[in-house]
Amino acid sequence: MCVFVDRKPDPCLWCGRPVPVVAAGRRRRYCRQSCRQRAYEQRSILREVSVPQDSTILTAEEANALADRAFLVRCAAEDVATAVREGATAEELADLSAELVSLARDAERIR
Repeated sequence: MCVFVDRKPDPCLWCGRPVPVVAAGRRRRYCRQSCRQRAYEQRSILREVSVPQDSTILTAEEANALADRAFLVRCAAEDVATAVREGATAEELADLSAELVSLARDAERIR
């Protein structure tokens, strides 16, 4: 008899989006076939060069977008710190914290 435990979806190994949980079989590693294909292409390219297998290659555009998302998280964290220092209400802090969490989730994506 199999017992299924309600579990949180794992992030896609390529894009970071949640991977749908399947009832039977192996856990899926990618959210879509296109992510699986991109990961395969990257592994194939890495076999031909001297880059370690566990490396992630980003285009300049992807690296800039990642840096921008990290900057937004830092700005939101500074906003929370300023609000605390200035005695903001609990409602204001809750709104700022929700925004910070949202930006942090977005920043977790590599691509």
